[in-house]
Amino acid sequence: MLDDHDTVPLSFDTYGDGPPLVVLHGLFGSARNWRTVCLRFAEDHSVYAVNLRDHGASGWSSAMSYPAMAADLRAWMEQEGVDSAVLIGHSLGGKTAMTLALAEPERVAALVVVDIAPVPYREGMLDYVDAVADVVLDGVTRRAEVDEDLSGLIPDPVTRGFILQNLVREGDGFRWRVNLDALRGSASALTDFRAEGTYLGPTLFIAGGRSQYITAEYRPAILSLFPKAEIYTIPHAGHRVHADQPEAFVTAVRSFLRRAGRP
Repeated sequence: MLDDHDTVPLSFDTYGDGPPLVVLHGLFGSARNWRTVCLRFAEDHSVYAVNLRDHGASGWSSAMSYPAMAADLRAWMEQEGVDSAVLIGHSLGGKTAMTLALAEPERVAALVVVDIAPVPYREGMLDYVDAVADVVLDGVTRRAEVDEDLSGLIPDPVTRGFILQNLVREGDGFRWRVNLDALRGSASALTDFRAEGTYLGPTLFIAGGRSQYITAEYRPAILSLFPKAEIYTIPHAGHRVHADQPEAFVTAVRSFLRRAGRP
């Protein structure tokens, strides 16, 4: 069971009208990163792009864990009158969606997990938290200054650009809108994944063809918790599948929802 004692309020964006579909971003992401894809899903659904705790404009907490974030989501669903919804979760959001589906399956009409498996990982976006947290923002007047500071530790410009979306102006300077202290303090919990039970609803795992987050070795772990899971790989996509190949991503999800009877 999930504990509602320390839930935080979640901010969100809405699109369209129809059966509810909830989108959960990954680490360093936000609801707005999903706008293009959400507008496509809004042709058939009421889409809610939700900011997880310590991200976007959602509430901050000193502790991050998948049960805590799943409890946040459940409390948000109750607040918004969403009894059950299709959940689409990427990376951090995928593990949060899996946690809710396993704990309270009646709340999840169908589950789409994007480029993450229900297993611990030794590396990932959390590797960049220290680099970002160590950037000194005092006296910074241009975003390009932070980009240059990070270039030595985060050489990929696409990854830096994604992370820098969390750098927002405040007065004459800048601040991070992601809670870096919470990420640092919760790194071990977020790298890990522990869950019990099974989710018997329709489930789709979408892997990026250029990513190593969902590989053949993880298939037993996926099927032990999600016996009805389908696993589909989108070629020419990295970890952020929905951004690299948005048309293929939308097509795959829509096809899955039709097969699952969740149009």
